[in-house]
Amino acid sequence: MKRVRVRFVGRVQGVGFRATCRAIAVVRPVTGWVRNEPDGSVLLEAQGDASAVEEFLQAIHDRMTRNIQQADRADVQLATDESQFRVTH
Repeated sequence: MKRVRVRFVGRVQGVGFRATCRAIAVVRPVTGWVRNEPDGSVLLEAQGDASAVEEFLQAIHDRMTRNIQQADRADVQLATDESQFRVTH
């Protein structure tokens, strides 16, 4: 299991980015969340088997590549209390 935090920078708010992330997540075995940040970026945390997390992030990149200028990624501590992927505020 692994958990990653990714901050997406670019034209990522107001373009359906969070909804796209959730739609991609629901068909994969990942949990976590995605939210808009006050600075205009989008912050995401995703958790699952390493291959599922990588496939999830690749699918986001494939679908939203024209909107993403930068994606800063870091491994973070696992969360034990999640059962789904959700959009937060």
